[in-house]
Amino acid sequence: MVEPQDRRSVRPAGTEDAREIAVLINTAFQVEKFFVDGDRITEEEVRQLIDSGCFLVAEDAAGDAEGMTGCVYVESDGEHGYLGLLSIWPARQREGLGRRLVAAAEDHARQSGCKIMDLQIVNLRTELPPFYRKLGYDETGTAPFPADVTTKLPCHFIKMSKSLALTTSP
Repeated sequence: MVEPQDRRSVRPAGTEDAREIAVLINTAFQVEKFFVDGDRITEEEVRQLIDSGCFLVAEDAAGDAEGMTGCVYVESDGEHGYLGLLSIWPARQREGLGRRLVAAAEDHARQSGCKIMDLQIVNLRTELPPFYRKLGYDETGTAPFPADVTTKLPCHFIKMSKSLALTTSP
């Protein structure tokens, strides 16, 4: 029997994937409905992000759940990379796919010459800081939530960063 992680592929997305990526992100971000209404992203916004960075998408190559199962956005700006919109189809969470996509985003940023990966998460998503800490990220500060987004609860971003230097064992 083929294990789920053995049949998944991760690839860069093209603009033809924008609709499916938007559906995936909006489905995965339903968990945020307790503090914000509406969709997280539109198809057009995905297209704009593809123009300025890269979405990496995970797909099942075989089995019952063929198709896109996760995605992450990565952007490179000199020595800093930015990771965002990590989204896993809800029924596929807790299979290690999030870790795999973060690693792929980090590799992508390294290949672009980045030495540090940055991200920001909403403070109300209390499960996220421990997840990213386990992946080597440290909290580096806070940032305000966008003023043009109406929220049901006060919130802000927690900024986190990680060195992308490869470590070697002696």
